[in-house]
Amino acid sequence: MSPAAYRWAVVGMLWFVCLFNYADRQAINSVFKALESEMGLSKAELGVVGGAFMWVYAVVLPFAGLVGDRFSRKGLILGGLVFWSVVTLATGFAQNYWQLVLCRALEGLGEAFYFPASMSLVSDYHRRETRSRAMALHQSSVYVGTVAGGVVAGYCADQFGWRSGFYLFGGAGILLAAVLLLTLREPERGAADDTPPAPAEPGDLARGVREVLSTPMALVLLAVFIGTVFVGSIFLTWMPYYLSDQFGMSLTMAGLNATIWISVASVLGVVVGGWLADGWVRRTARGRVLVQAVGLFGGAPLIFLAGWTRDSTVLVFALAGFGFFKGLYDSNTWAALYDVVHTRRRSTALGLVNGIGWFVGGAPAPVLIALSADRIGFGPSISAVSAVYLLTGTLLVVGALVYLPRGPTVAPAPDPEKDDSW
Repeated sequence: MSPAAYRWAVVGMLWFVCLFNYADRQAINSVFKALESEMGLSKAELGVVGGAFMWVYAVVLPFAGLVGDRFSRKGLILGGLVFWSVVTLATGFAQNYWQLVLCRALEGLGEAFYFPASMSLVSDYHRRETRSRAMALHQSSVYVGTVAGGVVAGYCADQFGWRSGFYLFGGAGILLAAVLLLTLREPERGAADDTPPAPAEPGDLARGVREVLSTPMALVLLAVFIGTVFVGSIFLTWMPYYLSDQFGMSLTMAGLNATIWISVASVLGVVVGGWLADGWVRRTARGRVLVQAVGLFGGAPLIFLAGWTRDSTVLVFALAGFGFFKGLYDSNTWAALYDVVHTRRRSTALGLVNGIGWFVGGAPAPVLIALSADRIGFGPSISAVSAVYLLTGTLLVVGALVYLPRGPTVAPAPDPEKDDSW
């Protein structure tokens, strides 16, 4: 296979790993009704089950990013896949609330190592001209995996009991790791940018964190990410339950409708967003974040509509529309970040932003929405979070105008090996 073809084959291989990454984390949300019935769990306890994954995932992510800048990314990707697949299998054997919480926490530990390593690896196969498209194509697996996790877990729960879906996903993930052990190759770091990073030195970990957190536009992207993860985790965690509870759907249909409309539209959104961003960024360094801002402003009214309507047709329209605009934002999450941090800090930057985003935004959301639902109901609670998209969209536009140049070139982040200020 030619190098040009293999760089896209890498995206394809990682696409399947990411599919299992999201299918395994989504599966639990589609069986909340079954868990509520079998184990007598309250909404708050279900929120903790949903949040346990996110808390550990968030805490480990910054460390995973630092590790990803120093060790074999192939090893981290495949090792993580085996670990979280084994934990997914174990989830099917859980007998009580605390065993569920433990399994979800361990799932977060294993999955935390995937994204920092995989996105760094993709960035070393794809130059700036194709990076948004490559990452957008990879991002589409997030949505396919979310649908697969929701639908398959819901169907298995209806037909064979809620545990069967976890046996299926766990076993399939282990088989995938065995295949990729023979086909996935580790590239040279910085190869696509012709700027191979210098090896790590004593004290480099602290400098790496300080460098990322001292980049103003990186902080803007972090703040925006916190808000979008907050909203996204609410939809991922509670929409299957909401549809089953408020619209009387079976677990299969709730898992399907809670994921497929958002996810299919998001696939279209990431493809359009990646294509637009790679075109706009040739004219202005603000191109990627402007595409993201369109996604946030466009998604806000549809989030409100999804919680407000009691008509299933309108709900489908709202979920699909939200999914498309979410895809516009998601397509450039990491490509925009990589434009403003040094190449040697990519895994570190992704780990920090992803970790802080999930810890501050994602992990509290399932519990907070459960508490809010007990007071005002799920519908009004969902509608209220549309304000988060409006605020983050505004912040992103202001940040782009202040910190990014109008022209097509982003000023390179300082290299700490050449800048004594670090």
